[in-house]
Order: sequence, then structure tokens, then C-alpha cells
Amino acid sequence: MIKLFSMKKDAASAEKKKPKVSAAQIRVQKDLSELELPKTMEMSFPSPEDLLNFNLSIKPDEGFYKGGEFKFTFKINSSYPHEPPKVHCTQKIYHPNIDLDGNICLNILREDWKPVLNINSVVVGLQYLFLEPNAEDPLNKEAAQDLRTDRRHFEGNVRRSMRGSAINGVQYDDVMA
Repeated sequence: MIKLFSMKKDAASAEKKKPKVSAAQIRVQKDLSELELPKTMEMSFPSPEDLLNFNLSIKPDEGFYKGGEFKFTFKINSSYPHEPPKVHCTQKIYHPNIDLDGNICLNILREDWKPVLNINSVVVGLQYLFLEPNAEDPLNKEAAQDLRTDRRHFEGNVRRSMRGSAINGVQYDDVMA
């Protein structure tokens, strides 16, 4: 009888040592298991046991940004999926919807987020920003104005900035893959 009690106590203490899995972790695990990334994207986990913080690399194979490699960090808090992930571009790039600090203007990361959306929705949204930058909802107003008024000039600025050149006094990161 005493031995049975001590075994139960050992099992209970082992259970206490395991960290609890949050609802956000369960949902992220589900989202990631259903994710089918195209060959132009790659996901990495700096800490394999931490699914709530990861990196995404996008290498567009068409459009203005073809040939570049763009890196993003995803930070998901415990309120996910009720709140969107925090996504940040780690490089300084010339893009109408990404400011010089790496903040991203994507409506589903702000006011249009709904719990039915998932990581795949965000990944597709980011991919779309590189295929079709949106000059009507900019964070980088200078790049947006350039895109609206002279697409060829915008394309030239994108190419130069992707090679690490300065545009209008702002030095951009070399993102050529």
C-alpha cells in the first residue's frame, strides 16, 4: 500500500515538471502541420522546441522582387488565434508595404485578422505583397508614390536597393540570393 502511494506521488511530481501546452501552441502545431510551403519559401526554428517563434524566408521567382531573399520573424503570443502573429521583416528593403524598420502593412495582421485565419493565411499574404505591392495602403510612402507614378522607375529602384544600394539617401540591405 505504501509503495503504491509513493509511485502515485512520483508520477504526480513528474507531471508537474512537464510544462503545460497552451491553446496557442496546440493551434500553431496544427497550423504548421497543415502548411505546404512553395519552393520559394523556407521556414526555420531557432529553437526547435519553441513553435511560437520562427523565421520565414521568401525568394520570389517572379515580379519586381525576383532574385531576392527576404527574411521575416514570426512571434506568436498566447492569445493566438484570437490575435494575429507579430511579423517583422529583418532587412531594410524598398517596398511600399514594408517600412524601413521592418513593419509590415498587411491588413490580416491588423484590423482584418480573424481567428479562422492561420499561419498559412499570413504566409500567402506576404508572398502576395512581393508579387503585387499595394501602393494604395503604404507604410513606405516614397516607394508607394514611385510605384503609382512611374512603375519603370520603381522597378529600377527595387533592383538597385536589392543589391544594397542607397535610394534617396537611404542605404538598403543586399538581399540578392
